[in-house]
Amino acid sequence: MERADFSAAFPDNEAMEHLRDAMALFWTMSEGSVAVDREARITWINEKYCRLLGLADATEAIGHPVEEIIPESRMRQVVETGRPILLDVMRFGERHFVVCRLPIKDAAGEVEGALGFVFYDRVDYLRPIIDRFLALEAQLDKAQSALARERRARYSLSNFVGVSPEIVELKAKARRFAVREGPVLILGETGVGKELLAQAMHVASQRTAGPFVAVNMAAVPETLLESEFFGVAPGAYTGAERRPRPGKFEIADKGTLFLDEIGDMPLAIQAKFLRVLQEGEIEPLGSNQLKRVDVRIIAATSQDLEAKVKSGEFRADLYYRLAVLPLRVPPLRARTEDIPALAERILDDIPKDPGFGNWYVTEEALELLQRHSWPGNVRELRNVLERATALSDSEALDADTIRSGLSFSPGAEAGADDETPTRLADVVAQAEQAAILRAVAQCGGDKTRAAKLLGVSRSQLYAKLKGFGSEE
Repeated sequence: MERADFSAAFPDNEAMEHLRDAMALFWTMSEGSVAVDREARITWINEKYCRLLGLADATEAIGHPVEEIIPESRMRQVVETGRPILLDVMRFGERHFVVCRLPIKDAAGEVEGALGFVFYDRVDYLRPIIDRFLALEAQLDKAQSALARERRARYSLSNFVGVSPEIVELKAKARRFAVREGPVLILGETGVGKELLAQAMHVASQRTAGPFVAVNMAAVPETLLESEFFGVAPGAYTGAERRPRPGKFEIADKGTLFLDEIGDMPLAIQAKFLRVLQEGEIEPLGSNQLKRVDVRIIAATSQDLEAKVKSGEFRADLYYRLAVLPLRVPPLRARTEDIPALAERILDDIPKDPGFGNWYVTEEALELLQRHSWPGNVRELRNVLERATALSDSEALDADTIRSGLSFSPGAEAGADDETPTRLADVVAQAEQAAILRAVAQCGGDKTRAAKLLGVSRSQLYAKLKGFGSEE
């Protein structure tokens, strides 16, 4: 009788006749069977499956979306993709079922629905496999949660410290721009806090619940840029994964994509970025399918993009598309009145030695900090204070301690000669850092040109900058 009911689950046609014959073995072996239509609504369920699910009879399930009756079911996925799931472990309450799911297609190959079978409803003898499955599932959930936390912005505008008129005006403009949807272009020297400002704008926007994905253009090899941003289709090239690999645009969907050092974007890929900004569509490497993405772009650069446009190194149409909402962050030397507040905030984040109170900078030491030229801006200030706290014998950072912290910084005052490191390695490191920062400044922040000037590769230059905290 149940087999007759099973036959009536779908329209009677030649395809169903073959299906009935092919499914007979599955039906007799299974501990429960269910069928759904093309909308994933249950059209038939046998008595054995009703007993497993605790249903009085099939009428409690017929016509309902399958997930209402079997919450962990993936029958809808089979209907939507037309692909079978031949073996799976499905949770139902405290129990686990070993199941199989098959699509049902008509003579034209169109999906009409799907069939599901429970092969085993008691999996005690599969306990080692189930335990391993649950452990892997828990690890995956933990990894996904950690990844989601990493993709959340960590800073708000309150973290962008400053009392100077320039910073007060900048933060007010950033708040207004944050609620818009247009692209933002943040301009400023290395180390001024461009990524912090980008994260703060994401938090203040309507996209705050979405991901914040940051990419430094200077750190991505040119040969990998297309796959990094647009993703890779399965088997796109020899050695490619069989599963699709999403790119940064897809990962940042419904959120913000922060493109740091946009001036280092090669011309070859600029046209593709322009298309994404204009059309909101990406085409993964090796695919002919377009994917819609909803991403807000915040770009940043320490270079003179207008000069690069004039020299033909940067597309004018892309520049104007990015610079809809421009923001310029002033260098630290132009707002030295912010140094006391910045120093206080930075010192709050630096661990204190046992027996020490809160770190503080003496008045004389503050004057010393305010006289420094700060080529590395706020990031350099953080490095100086971290070195000073490591050298200090107390929570008070006096002028001598700060002068020692400044000794590795390019542009330190001439009076610090007596603090110059005597080890050859230290002298070489200090000279190298000064030469690199000077070259980057001479090239207007263009790291590609600076690398050529210094006779090193762009990746080597970037590694050096990252090594002493000026990689922005």
